[in-house]
Amino acid sequence: MDLKALHKKHVLTPWVAQASLNPPLVVRGEGVWLWDAEGHRYLDFSAGLVAVNLGHGHPKVVKAIAEQAATLAYAAPSLFHDKRALLAQALSDLAPWPEGARVFFTPSGAEANEDAIKFVRHITGRFKVLSAYRSFHGATHGAASLTGENRRFPAEPGIPGVVHFFAPFPYRSPFYTDDPKEEVARALDHLERVLLHEDPHRVAAIFLEPVVGSNGVIVYPEGYLEGVRALCQRHGILLVFDEVMTGFGRVGAAFAAQRLGVVPDLITFAKGVTSAYVPLGGVLVREGLARRFDDTPLPTGHTYSGHPLAVAAGLAAVEAYREEGLFERALALEGLFREALSALRERHPLVGEVRGLGAFFGLELVRDRRTKEPLSPWHAPFSPPMQRLLQALFQEGVYVLAKHNVLIVAPPLTIREEEFLEGVERLSRALRRVEVEALG
Repeated sequence: MDLKALHKKHVLTPWVAQASLNPPLVVRGEGVWLWDAEGHRYLDFSAGLVAVNLGHGHPKVVKAIAEQAATLAYAAPSLFHDKRALLAQALSDLAPWPEGARVFFTPSGAEANEDAIKFVRHITGRFKVLSAYRSFHGATHGAASLTGENRRFPAEPGIPGVVHFFAPFPYRSPFYTDDPKEEVARALDHLERVLLHEDPHRVAAIFLEPVVGSNGVIVYPEGYLEGVRALCQRHGILLVFDEVMTGFGRVGAAFAAQRLGVVPDLITFAKGVTSAYVPLGGVLVREGLARRFDDTPLPTGHTYSGHPLAVAAGLAAVEAYREEGLFERALALEGLFREALSALRERHPLVGEVRGLGAFFGLELVRDRRTKEPLSPWHAPFSPPMQRLLQALFQEGVYVLAKHNVLIVAPPLTIREEEFLEGVERLSRALRRVEVEALG
C-alpha cells in the first residue's frame, strides 16, 4: 500500500507539505532522529515545530502517558484531578512572579491566546488588544486576528478590537536605521503614537512573543521589551507574553521572561510543556490578577481543558526538564550554535544573517547580501530556489522548519554537540546544492 499517496488523497495537509517538497512518511522517532517507512534517518533540526524539546521517545514521558491511559483517560474539567493540580503547581513554581500564578489549561497555544484575550478584556474592562505585525499567535479565529502576518488573511474579517503595530527588526528595520538603540527609540515612539490614536485607556493588553518565533527568530534589541513594559505600566495595560515557542528551556530558562529579565502579567504556553507528545497549552495568570475569578465566573471552557493524558505528560516533562538540567542547557548550547552557524554564513553567500538566543536560531536567506533581497518573498509561496533547498535538505537527511526565506534551527534540547555539528554540515551540503543556481 502506498501510504504517501493515501495521505495525499485523504488528508488535508498544511501548505508546507503541499509545496512540491515530497516530505518523507515518518513512522518512528528516537532522540533527535526520525525514521521514514523505508528506513531512512532524518535529523530533526527544528524539534518538529519548535516543540519536541525533550527529543523523541523520552522514556519518562512515554511511561507517564501509558500509566495515565490505563488509569483514567478522561475527566471533565469540572472535576478535580491529581495530575492537573500537580502540573498547575509546578507551572506556578516555574513562573516569573514571586506571588505565584494560576493556570487555565487549553488544548493548544492558539486556544491559549484566544482565552488570554477574554481574560484581559474581562480583568480590565477594556476592549482593544495590540500585537505586532511580525507575529504568529495561532490559526483559530481570534488568535489569527492577533497574528500580524499572512496567516491571518484566511480568518479576515477577524475579531474586532485588534490593532497591529511595527516592532523592531534590525536586519530589515521598519524604522529606517542601522543603529539598534535608535531602532528601539523609534519603535517605542511608534508604539506610543499608536496607543495615543487608539486611546490607551481603551487598550486591555499588548501581546508579544518575547523572541519572535516563526516570523524569523528575531531577538529584540536591548531596551525594547523593557520599554514596552514601562508603557504598559504607565497606562494600566496588561502585558501578555506568547511563550508557546520560547517556553520550557528553548532560550535558556523555563520562560524567556526570566532569561530576558522582563516580567509580563500573563504568559501563554503550549508545545514544550509536554514536549509535544500530547496536545496541551494554557494561560498562566499572575496571582494578583487571577483572584478576580474567585467571585467572578471564568469566561471560557473546553472539553479537553486539563485532559488527564496531557497533564500527566506535562508533569513528567517538567520533571524531566528539571532532573536533566534542560531549562539551562540552551545557555550551554548557545555559544556552539552561534559559532557553527556564523561559520556557515561565512561559507555560504545565501545566508544573509544568523540570529538567535539559546537553542533557537534563524538563518535569513538572501539572493544578495547588499540589497538583502530574500531568497523567497514574504507573504507568498516558497520560491523555486527555496523549494529546491528544502528538497535538498530532505535528501541530506535533515528536517528544518522554514518560513518563507528563514530556516529555523531549534533542535531538541537533548541534542549532543556532535549531532548538532553533523546537522550543520548536512545543512551546508544542501545550501551548496542550490546556491550556484540561486545566485546565478
